[in-house]
Amino acid sequence: MTALDTRPPRPDTPTTPAVVAHLRSDRRARNRRAAVTAAVLTVALLALTTASVLLGGIGRLDPADVLPAAFGLRDGLADYMIFQLRMPRALYALLAGALFGLAGSLYQRLIRNPLATPDIVGISAGAGAGAATALLYAPAAFTLGVPVAAVIGSFVLVAAVQALSWRGGVDTYRLVLVGIGLSAVCTAYTNYLFTVADQQTIAIAMRWTVGSTNAADWDGVTTLAVGFGACALAALFLARPLATLTLGDDFASGLGTRVTASRVGVLLLGAAAAALATSVVGPIGFVSLISGPIAVRLVGTERSTLLAPLVGAVVVIGADVLAQHAPLISPVPTGVLTALLGAPYFVWLILRRRQGAS
Repeated sequence: MTALDTRPPRPDTPTTPAVVAHLRSDRRARNRRAAVTAAVLTVALLALTTASVLLGGIGRLDPADVLPAAFGLRDGLADYMIFQLRMPRALYALLAGALFGLAGSLYQRLIRNPLATPDIVGISAGAGAGAATALLYAPAAFTLGVPVAAVIGSFVLVAAVQALSWRGGVDTYRLVLVGIGLSAVCTAYTNYLFTVADQQTIAIAMRWTVGSTNAADWDGVTTLAVGFGACALAALFLARPLATLTLGDDFASGLGTRVTASRVGVLLLGAAAAALATSVVGPIGFVSLISGPIAVRLVGTERSTLLAPLVGAVVVIGADVLAQHAPLISPVPTGVLTALLGAPYFVWLILRRRQGAS
């Protein structure tokens, strides 16, 4: 500082190496927290899967046959009870919950609104309409036709919601309102299909529309597993563009992100994940809504998309165990319990945002 410089001396500031060391330490701490949380959720999933398989009794089975039967290494009664009935149901709940959780987290981060999930915006209703159409008019192609029709229905809803909510840009509240309106249209269409169907199909479809894992089989498990694997790989590929999009379009563009292509990719990926789960287990409500915020509370926004599938899996398989074995209320469809959990949270979220706006 020269004699003519009258500015007060600046306080000591951390050197660049110290700042970098602090940031690295903080990142390592966050990674450790995410790893520990993922391990705890994985243990919870294993415990709930075991409960789903064992609760209800194993009857005349030899306890030594239960674990081998879970991997298809026994025959007779053990194979039927464990491998053909209970394991597919547990895996249905686990994989469908993971897909719903992934889809919800993708939409919430992209649109930056906790209300913008596939079931609220109408994507699940579009998938349900497509799946119901295939279920009623192409039952012979159920294994492949219903998931494909559900994905097509969800993509049509994505395009319609985007087009009707676009006014020089996408306003999140307008997008949510348009999605709710289109969801009502799809629900009305699905209900109309049921009025012209035969009684047997109506009985199957009505239980499916509530969201249930009762019709679990290994073909559906394969569909969910392949779908989740593909969606998870695509989510990893889109992780960096999604992280920059959450900072705003201008900032993301400045960092070299192809904003439009990335946004469309994330929207379609979330729609496909929700549609695949919906096509197999039905539109289990509110799982997409609550999985993302729970993951954010546990590990922060940056890592929430990686953890949301685990949270969704825990929520659905936990609800399924209660739906099968809880006193006084069981047996009920799994979607009934997730609605009882998610609906109050949805109302609370709306009221909180209204208070914040006022």
